[in-house]
Amino acid sequence: MLDSLTNDPRVVLTDLLRRALANVAPEADIPVMLERPRVAAHGDFATNIAMQLAKQMKKNPKELAERLVAELPASGLVQKVEIAGGFINFTIAPLAKAGVVLKVLEAGDDYGRSAQGGGRKVLLEFVSANPTGPLHVGHGRGAAYGASIADLLAFAGWDVTSEYYVNDAGRQTDILALSTWLRYLGLRGIAADLPPNAYQGDYVGKMAASLAENEGDRYLRAALEVMEGVPALPAPEREDDAAKHEREAHLDALIANGKKLLGEDWQAVHDFVLAEQLADGRSDLEEFGARFDIWFSEKALFDTGLVARSVALLEEAGHIYLQDGAKWFRSSAFGDEKDRVAQRENGLYTYFASDIAYHLNKYERGFDRMINIWGADHHGYIPRVKGALRALNLDADRLDVVLVQFASLYRGKEKVSMSTRSGEFVTLRELRNEVGNDACRFFYVSRKADQHLDFDLELAKSQSNDNPVYYIQYAHARIASVFREWGLDPAVLKSADLASFSERELALASEISRFPEVIEAAAEDLSPHQVAFYLKDLATCFHAWYNADRILVEDEPAKNRRLALAAATRQVIRNGMNILGVSCPDSM
Repeated sequence: MLDSLTNDPRVVLTDLLRRALANVAPEADIPVMLERPRVAAHGDFATNIAMQLAKQMKKNPKELAERLVAELPASGLVQKVEIAGGFINFTIAPLAKAGVVLKVLEAGDDYGRSAQGGGRKVLLEFVSANPTGPLHVGHGRGAAYGASIADLLAFAGWDVTSEYYVNDAGRQTDILALSTWLRYLGLRGIAADLPPNAYQGDYVGKMAASLAENEGDRYLRAALEVMEGVPALPAPEREDDAAKHEREAHLDALIANGKKLLGEDWQAVHDFVLAEQLADGRSDLEEFGARFDIWFSEKALFDTGLVARSVALLEEAGHIYLQDGAKWFRSSAFGDEKDRVAQRENGLYTYFASDIAYHLNKYERGFDRMINIWGADHHGYIPRVKGALRALNLDADRLDVVLVQFASLYRGKEKVSMSTRSGEFVTLRELRNEVGNDACRFFYVSRKADQHLDFDLELAKSQSNDNPVYYIQYAHARIASVFREWGLDPAVLKSADLASFSERELALASEISRFPEVIEAAAEDLSPHQVAFYLKDLATCFHAWYNADRILVEDEPAKNRRLALAAATRQVIRNGMNILGVSCPDSM
């Protein structure tokens, strides 16, 4: 049979092998797996189906491979079939290999899309940084990774909902409110020292100045009242555990005084600083291309009673016990290193309790799959959260947790500190302003999420082939330049004659044809770095061809053939870069 020029070779070869297998071993239950050989001399695709079959039939794999090849139906797509041990190697016919060009031109922005997800609903939660200060370069990696995963999964056929979990009910926002209030008092002439473990950044001073300008003396209280009953701070040089406890006790006493002295106005200060930081974070992320369908409030879990209900459900199931007046979850029974407090002796629920409630809420919203993207420092949270899900008789396998390692920013050889309390951090916005969104988005996903990333500022800003962003964008710009010079309607290229492709052109067509496979593999592994690597390979292949052969030649069929190949390359670069959140300029 002669296959359509635009048929997917993987689909055709899989069908041919299944038909051969049905004749050789009709009872065998073996999936047909195809891979791209690492050595070009081994063809375009290879399968180890004979070796798999040999295990079942207890026969020689080479003999089974010969039998399978003998039973393969004829196909115009296949130029050559070879046996190497137990492997069967396929070389695709040149015209069939070139057919991907027409497929890309026909599909356009949809080339590479997959039905892999089957329309299943997936909730993707990422960033979820405490709204206690500007997002820093560490948060940026989780934002870039999460945004790329959202687009990658949607491209692979999932129904994606992205979500930001707002920690608006915890102690950290109280500390931010206190920090701003104390700075406000200082601006209004009331001497109130800011504790070393409060938030110190310039953004706190700016919020305090806004309070002073907009509210005047509304929040003024006497210094003696602010400090009444507050334990003294330990000496600055003390770093022992007792000293750390004393500093936290000092901070908590100040918060308690603030709540007592301000009354209902404390909530006004709290809501103001929270709104300011959320608005700043939201605009920063939107400018970065990380958008969220839902901003989920932790406070809502308490307001609706879900936190209390979650702990009650665990208690009813026998997974909670009392000790020293506190309620403990038997987390160790589900793989955690120790049990965890869910409700303290003073009746207040822990962060862990609200985490349980939040995940119960995710399940109750009916998602088929949930993905949490957490910082690497949250590794210990995984067994306790999954343990709580199993204790609630929920399918913990529906929850995937991806840990994103830290990103370090280097200025020359100097590593920059990023502590949100001390204020000595480089914000994501500052990084974006310096190197641009494109470099940020690409560099952040250029390594596996679980690998540490050193962000090289000088490389990110360079216009050289060593900078992968510039290198890929330059390929796109080169193609755009060719089409500006040509000046005709690219639609006519869909009827281009693809015969007589050169070896370089066939190599580029083969690289283009890998894109759908890369998308499916990257989506399966939640690894957008695979798309980044692929685009670099595609650009390398294109630049090699462009530097060797002129596209706008006198020969009309050859010119149209090469223009069609260039157009297909440009389309795939666009599709891949869109997933990574990187632009494709037409000139550079």
